[in-house]
Amino acid sequence: MAHTDWMIRGPEIASCNCSYGCPCQFNALPTDGTCRAAVGIQIEKGHYGEVILDGLRLAATAAWPGPIHMGHGEIQPIVDERATPEQREALLKIMSGQDTEPGATFFQVFRSMCDTVHPPMFKKIDFKADMKSCDGHVSVPGVVEVKTEAIRNPVTGLPHHAKVSLRQGFEYTEAEYASGSTKSAGPIVLNTVGKHAHMAMLHITGQGVVR
Repeated sequence: MAHTDWMIRGPEIASCNCSYGCPCQFNALPTDGTCRAAVGIQIEKGHYGEVILDGLRLAATAAWPGPIHMGHGEIQPIVDERATPEQREALLKIMSGQDTEPGATFFQVFRSMCDTVHPPMFKKIDFKADMKSCDGHVSVPGVVEVKTEAIRNPVTGLPHHAKVSLRQGFEYTEAEYASGSTKSAGPIVLNTVGKHAHMAMLHITGQGVVR
């Protein structure tokens, strides 16, 4: 069966319950053994077949009882309320890992490690990401709020900026690491303050990260 060609490019904010750095990024086990996270993406340029996705946003909350690769997770997809029916269908297919080579994107990997996919929400998504200062937020009123800022030096209080590059990552080539705080109202409950966050410019297709 032929895959529909797709691409999205734009800034992403992700925040989880791990300590700064997130051991998962280094193929190590999560800080407390579990993974609970939220993500938001603003699509500056994108398409799914002939469907243009420019300017739309998407978000998700997710949780796993152990490391992601052990499975049994749950995920809540959230799609920009401004999307047309065709755009909604396209974004949900991308987020569910359809039309994607196995293991090629974090969408496909995360979805394949989930037992439960909650019904998609179509909501207003507010998004802002400043890669230089690490100030950012993802806001879906009544659902989830993510705020990021620079990690602070515990002695001087000055911003501490760290960047990580992944040669063979399925999400990004490089990302700014930050301090994130996340609160959600469910169905997946998140409540973290001063934990790992990262901000990256995504450029991905059904074949993986564009390098």
